[in-house]
Amino acid sequence: MDESLRAQIETYLSHLDGLIRRGRKLRDTLATGSGSTWSPPEEGSSPTGNDSSNKSSIAATRAWQEDCGVTINQLSGGSKAHWLARSFSEAFLKRSASGIAVQGAPPEEIVERLLDVLAQAVTSLSQTDDSSIVSASLEAPAPHRFDFVHNLDLRPIVEQAYSDSRRALEQQHYDLALRTSCGILEAIVTDALEHKGPDALAAPEIPAGSISDWPFMARLGVAEKAGLIRSGCARLPAVARTYRDFTDANGAGHATEMVTERDARQTGQVLHIVMRDLDPGR
Repeated sequence: MDESLRAQIETYLSHLDGLIRRGRKLRDTLATGSGSTWSPPEEGSSPTGNDSSNKSSIAATRAWQEDCGVTINQLSGGSKAHWLARSFSEAFLKRSASGIAVQGAPPEEIVERLLDVLAQAVTSLSQTDDSSIVSASLEAPAPHRFDFVHNLDLRPIVEQAYSDSRRALEQQHYDLALRTSCGILEAIVTDALEHKGPDALAAPEIPAGSISDWPFMARLGVAEKAGLIRSGCARLPAVARTYRDFTDANGAGHATEMVTERDARQTGQVLHIVMRDLDPGR
């Protein structure tokens, strides 16, 4: 087998292993939940839930499902006709007494089904004589999550950083994942502010100096007041709000404050919200 293909397979297997571990933890948590039902997510959006008594578990499961969807889409080469993509979509359906597929199933059942889909992907990737699943992903066009960014030179940088943040999260490097997500958030909001122009941002709350010199939270606040983003940044954990200040003195970039998995994942969720705000068509 070609070495580059083998390396891709190993990368996917490692990523799938992380998704499976997260899914099992979610399944165990949801097993004691209220049994609310979800509908399958529309393309470009994450699943929605209606279990107000278990919001944190629902939010974590939503984020996990979105991550599963991105990975399955990559492995399927972006084709909805691929068997893996079909299996993913069918995981959100339940069967009526007559055998007809209808939308909506208990969240823990959906998680269990998605775990089975991920296991199928692992099995396929582990068959060294069948590389078709990876070949499909190699033939797919590169993702363009940041086409809404006005600075063309910035797009590939934040695209790579986005991939790096997801990889760091799966490898449990939570401080790196959080700082990378914050860096992306700062970059895309700054791009939106600069495109709008300082004259259109005129307000008493605007800091002095150029936009690139403003503090991180000041940029987010001005962007919200200007209507560029909504209030999603209010969910940023405290450690994310001061992410530029918690690196060690030698500049190595290691966190001097403890960054938890919850901090990193919540920051990533806020980033997704802001990406949708800046690109309503996503």
